[in-house]
Amino acid sequence: MRVIAGKARRMTLVTPSGRDVRPTTDRIKETLFNILQNDLADCAFLDLFSGSGGIGIEALSRGAKKAVFVDKNKESVRCIEQNLSHTRLRDDAEVLPMDVLQAIRNLSRRNKLFDIVFMDPPYECGMEKDVLDALASAEIIDGNTIIVVETSLRTDVDNWNDGRYEVIRIKRYKTNCHAFLRYICQDA
Repeated sequence: MRVIAGKARRMTLVTPSGRDVRPTTDRIKETLFNILQNDLADCAFLDLFSGSGGIGIEALSRGAKKAVFVDKNKESVRCIEQNLSHTRLRDDAEVLPMDVLQAIRNLSRRNKLFDIVFMDPPYECGMEKDVLDALASAEIIDGNTIIVVETSLRTDVDNWNDGRYEVIRIKRYKTNCHAFLRYICQDA
């Protein structure tokens, strides 16, 4: 796995071992960032279920101002830290070694606001809805935030159009998909 573009272009990244982590392939990552390219400059990026940190590192490499990485797996956190040091992007990053829902509460208490949220939870465990619920109540997103959920092709993403979120785009690949959502501000 490597960084595709930007200031850390071509730098290789380490990944955690085991079957619990599914690094996003270079081809899918390139497609994702082609879609997000106009929104990356100086953005605050939140990478949930970070794994190796490859998505957040790609965002930093391509111009994100700040990225927060969240993963509770110790080996994943070690890989994220190692990859940030190797790519020299550590100064623009924060790593939260904790459960995603706990991290969302933590970020909310600190009044953080994110322009792009990417999440890649374990497939077919139903965690997406729990995280979307937590994001909606945490005030770390607003109507301008882009939320990208990497999920299984079998996941019914239409259920996420629930009055709080609108699915604005779905990009399907051979093995998974990216669902792009917007939060519908309740006080708008």
